[in-house]
Amino acid sequence: MTRNLNLPVSGGIEAVRLATKGDRSTAEIARDLGIQPNLIYNWKERLAEDKDQAFPGQGYLKPEAKEMRRLKRQLADIQEERDILKKALAIFSRIPK
Repeated sequence: MTRNLNLPVSGGIEAVRLATKGDRSTAEIARDLGIQPNLIYNWKERLAEDKDQAFPGQGYLKPEAKEMRRLKRQLADIQEERDILKKALAIFSRIPK
């Protein structure tokens, strides 16, 4: 069984470099790092697609992800404002007896 390991960005890049070098198999490298071999294959694909943003992490989001996060936050704020206004309308539109 492998353990859940959060490698730093340099660790992921180093694992891919070792795997592409060809001296050892991907399975051996993965076993040494305590990760699944398919994770190294996924890292290879991510590096091939977008070398600069292959491992963005929590604080280093891609611009699209950053914009999506901002828009979701803005949507939540607007929905909260709408709900407050609905409640206020219901309270003030009551006819006193």
